[in-house]
Amino acid sequence: MKTQDLPARFRVDGGRNNILPGVDPGSTEGTNEKHARTVLPDLVGELGGLQERLWAEHERSLLVVLQGMDTSGKDGTVKHVLGAMSPGGIAVANFKRPTQDELAHDFLWRIRAELPGPGQVTVFNRSHYEDIVTVRVWGLAPESKWRPRFEQINAFEAELVAAGTAVVKLFLHISYDEQRKRLLARLDRPDKRWKFDHADLEARQRWTAFQNAYEEALSSCSSPEAPWYVIPADHKWYRNWLVATVLREELSRMDPRYPQPDLDLDALRRRLAPPN
Repeated sequence: MKTQDLPARFRVDGGRNNILPGVDPGSTEGTNEKHARTVLPDLVGELGGLQERLWAEHERSLLVVLQGMDTSGKDGTVKHVLGAMSPGGIAVANFKRPTQDELAHDFLWRIRAELPGPGQVTVFNRSHYEDIVTVRVWGLAPESKWRPRFEQINAFEAELVAAGTAVVKLFLHISYDEQRKRLLARLDRPDKRWKFDHADLEARQRWTAFQNAYEEALSSCSSPEAPWYVIPADHKWYRNWLVATVLREELSRMDPRYPQPDLDLDALRRRLAPPN
């Protein structure tokens, strides 16, 4: 399969069933480790150039949504794929357990406060989908409250797209066995133990429930305008390469342009000429 065809391979068709079982978390389709590691710096650099053009254009924006089970690599994706983007044009929002103030508002209230402005790329490290998936799995609200949120999210994302914000949603798909390895690695390495959270073990015990909840969220909330992509994430090098490939396709499709102000270039050059 050609590299340019891969994003479509992993894009979710809304309404489809058995989405996650149909994607191997250990897939390396379309490349190999040597090739992926070799080309990633150029891919990341290309993303940086596209983001600079988007920032200079200062009209549209890009929202990148990252979701996945614990250890799937959300932080690593931000670091290794988006790290080359100019800090002035990118923001990362991390959504934790809602505060009492946030709970007093509609679930999208805190999400709207973090949306990208003109020219900006914003990454949601976890997102409004927590208010369906996590709330559902842990029984934090009755189904009568979280189920209508599917339609609310679809309307919200359609509103963003209509206003000029492109939306790309990436589900980092890790296997049960690979998560075990990564959790053990956190225990084995003194410099990683700070990342270990007992809550990760509690969530792991509800693995099937989380997979089922994500399956319905992906199926119900993927549209041509705001698609979900299922990113095989057992191999970090492949995850980074594929995410960079997907984002390059989206930013290239947006085709941001440097503005061309109406300047008298000759006159300006004369004024900048060294004195005689």
